[in-house]
Amino acid sequence: MVQQRRDGPRGGGPRKDGRRGGRGRDDRGSRDEPDLIEKLVGINRVAKVVKGGRRFGFAALVIVGDGRGRVGYGHGKAREVPEAIRKATEQAKRGMIRVPLREGRTLHHDIKGHFGAGNVVMRPAGKGTGIIAGGPMRAIFESLGIQDVVAKSVGTSNPYNMIKATFEGLQRSSSPRMVAQRRGKKVSDLLGERRAATVESAET
Repeated sequence: MVQQRRDGPRGGGPRKDGRRGGRGRDDRGSRDEPDLIEKLVGINRVAKVVKGGRRFGFAALVIVGDGRGRVGYGHGKAREVPEAIRKATEQAKRGMIRVPLREGRTLHHDIKGHFGAGNVVMRPAGKGTGIIAGGPMRAIFESLGIQDVVAKSVGTSNPYNMIKATFEGLQRSSSPRMVAQRRGKKVSDLLGERRAATVESAET
């Protein structure tokens, strides 16, 4: 079951010199950080065989996004569940990617993602369709800020491979503006004047 929480800028209380700080941590980078959506995809109990028995720990898989086109995933292991979640969240924040969205609600084109035994298909959808996807893929789209999409996993049901396949496809996503810049053309040359004006207004 996917659990969700919002993580805002953290820091200590105000000091005498008017600045904020806490625990000796430099929070200048987190001062302007927007609220992030954190979704816990799953927790597994893992065991390490050592002399005298087995040592148990926990592995957490977390999705982090800002709801405006940036998303990342992380995996963390520790002896306790909160520490494993913290490690996974920090890794997800460091590896966030930006995905271009059409009208801020859906993808620009059909995308296929592949990683290992994981194969996923993602297609843009009309307004009001909602997120038609399950499991880890739904968590990615909700954290990313996508409102309308149709997605299907046609490979393994392993959440790690599903997430990596989804990110592999999203990293290859492009907008008309990106394609026009890559080809040295204008957006109107690719889509026509009317559609180009609609795309420009939606992206601004």
